[in-house]
Amino acid sequence: MVKAVAAGVPSLAPFFDESGGLGHDAVVRSQAVQQAVQQAVHGSLQQGDTPGLYGGTRKPTICDVKQLKAFLTDPVNRQKAQAWATALDITTAGIPEYLDRLTPVLLRHDTLVQNHDYKKGKAVPYNSLLQAGIAVLVDEQGLPAVKCSCGNPLRPFTDDTNRISVKFEDSNSKWRGYRPSSVVAVRPAPRSMERLALVDVDDPGRGIDRPVGTTGGHDQTFDTRKQRAVPDLAGTTFGDASRRLADKGLAVGYDGKERPPDDARVTASDPPTGTELGFGEYVTLSVAGGTPGGTSGGTSEGSTTPPAPPSTSGPPSTAPPSSPSSPSSPSSPSSPSSPSSPSSPSSPSAPSSSGAGPSSSPPTSSAPPSSKAPPSSEPPGSPPTTARSSPAGDPVTSSAPPPSAPVTTSAPPPETVSAPATSSPATSEPPASSAPATGEPALSGPASIVIT
Repeated sequence: MVKAVAAGVPSLAPFFDESGGLGHDAVVRSQAVQQAVQQAVHGSLQQGDTPGLYGGTRKPTICDVKQLKAFLTDPVNRQKAQAWATALDITTAGIPEYLDRLTPVLLRHDTLVQNHDYKKGKAVPYNSLLQAGIAVLVDEQGLPAVKCSCGNPLRPFTDDTNRISVKFEDSNSKWRGYRPSSVVAVRPAPRSMERLALVDVDDPGRGIDRPVGTTGGHDQTFDTRKQRAVPDLAGTTFGDASRRLADKGLAVGYDGKERPPDDARVTASDPPTGTELGFGEYVTLSVAGGTPGGTSGGTSEGSTTPPAPPSTSGPPSTAPPSSPSSPSSPSSPSSPSSPSSPSSPSSPSAPSSSGAGPSSSPPTSSAPPSSKAPPSSEPPGSPPTTARSSPAGDPVTSSAPPPSAPVTTSAPPPETVSAPATSSPATSEPPASSAPATGEPALSGPASIVIT
């Protein structure tokens, strides 16, 4: 929602009493003045250095900067000054120096801004549409900073210019010449300007060259009807082409609803190279490529930058993938000569087993730290349990998992016997052969460890 603000209509909650003569909007009386004020626009986003973006007059009463400075530095108005400075993100001590950098102009387009009312000791922001002809102060990058008639601080409009609903109320009736397609929002110029090229609203054939930070006492005039040739811009960036056009007194236009990024390459211009145009006339640029969301905040179709291919320089992962569909069942062991495919990475939700590394036999997802006993390599039919006696005569049994199943967590790792070894230490590892190690008969019954 955007609140319309018509030229000459007093604000309901101003910072400055508008009857004090702080500033005056342009009064459109003749068709020539109306044409000078309500200039056609190409594109809703305009940079602050666009030639002819603003109008001017040689009358000194458009905006009384000295009076505004005296008002805001008066100790009586300290609370207002604090709210005013806060809205513009400056300090109260910096108000005089800030005002000295501003330049009075007249809007030539219905312009979107973030306006501020003064209510209950604070600056209350709201989006507004200022009618062409309203007097404002702009900064060195061409951004509207103060509405002259009431002293209200202004900030840039940052929302989508193509998705607004303008509300006309409180004596701000819909004005003649209002067209949603002609509404603009100003973006900062890429460089601080030293001079502003304005169109005299009292004589559109005359231009005003006004130094930044002056109120008209150092103006110079020029002929806006003098023809300017469109330069050859093919192959340059959109940002560079915009600056070159501005230096020649020509405005930049573009296709689409959003301004292209500055690094987009210009492919053509309309009118073409060499065409003679008057001051402030538009040259529409066609572009290709560019970084989406680049320095100008726009997007560009037809980017020619291909996506980077997936990297294949790194070694493939040797960790076997876990099975997300059945985490409780062990996965099949993989061949030692066939490492895991890089296209099937392990599920990030399944933690790896402790001490896991490259292995031909993947552990189950529920396994505790593995014992030193490797899986049995005994052929089918071998007895699952072997037995022997320690040199001390203590019977010792050890068990190996069935050869048809991988290691599970159902049996703890075997323990060593407590009796000291004499000639051959006891071990928990199963024998490599299916035959008993000492010639003792195999014990029957469940696997157990007997310590006496």
